[in-house]
Amino acid sequence: MSSLLRRSAGTGGASSGSEDLTVTVLGDADRPALTRLVGQDPFVNAVLAARLDALSSLSPRRFGGTLLGVRDPGGRLVAAAFHGGNLLPVAGDSDCTDEFGTAGVPDARDSCAEAWAVLGRYLARETRVCSSIVGRASAVSALWDELAPSWGRPRAIRDRQPLLALHDAATLPPGDETVRRVQPAQLDAYVPAAAEMFTEELGVSPYQCAAAGDYRRRVASLVREGRAFAVFDRDGRVAFKADLGAVSRQTCQVQGVWVRPELRGRGLGTRALAGVLAHALTTAPTVSLYVNDFNVAARRMYARLGMVPAATLSTVLF
Repeated sequence: MSSLLRRSAGTGGASSGSEDLTVTVLGDADRPALTRLVGQDPFVNAVLAARLDALSSLSPRRFGGTLLGVRDPGGRLVAAAFHGGNLLPVAGDSDCTDEFGTAGVPDARDSCAEAWAVLGRYLARETRVCSSIVGRASAVSALWDELAPSWGRPRAIRDRQPLLALHDAATLPPGDETVRRVQPAQLDAYVPAAAEMFTEELGVSPYQCAAAGDYRRRVASLVREGRAFAVFDRDGRVAFKADLGAVSRQTCQVQGVWVRPELRGRGLGTRALAGVLAHALTTAPTVSLYVNDFNVAARRMYARLGMVPAATLSTVLF
């Protein structure tokens, strides 16, 4: 049983000792501070960075969820989180040093944990609307200490998910020339493969999490925006797929990498993903993705492609 899952059966959270930190709902006036915080950890915060780049308003209706901020006694934003379909904690770099360290706090890690404790206690009083918590392992762990007693036992927890990055296309082997952007006319063939990948990765069908029409519309949006890539067999079936799940000014985060089970072990995934990564590096200066630590085959493939560790994430699934 994972360490996070063991805590989900407990009854207590972290001690207080952080009364000087306050939680507020962020609005448009907070965009510069939030953008600065997000930019300090661009790989971990890729999803939020992409939304900030794409959307002009931070209102929950426009942004798709509520943005919460943790402020120090001087009113500075020291941590934040998006609470919508996912709960995404944001705290700048791994030690919170830019915000906490310059304020003269002797132990940046302890201060960072205090921020998550305050935010966790705030959220514990709210109704859970997210289907997952995703972020740096230290942030998710501290939040879950507070949330577990009230949010209930999760469906699954992924304690360690290496977040990998690629900075230079020169390390890539030749890509599979048959990998292409998925076209709208290929959507009917692409959706079942996307759903199979989702089920294999998360242990639940996407149609259990959303109406069939909603899921198809999300996949169609990726296709329409030119962010879905695939290799199709001669019979029109998807052999390989991958999506550009988030594209920010700093990085392009690849998601949904999948090879049809009977075709695995033949090098198709490595060749096809090399082509996707090469394309991604034309849209952003870096490429990133995260993988479950137990997926040894995938981690070896990413290493062969020159991807290197950038952080460690954790995910709590409901």
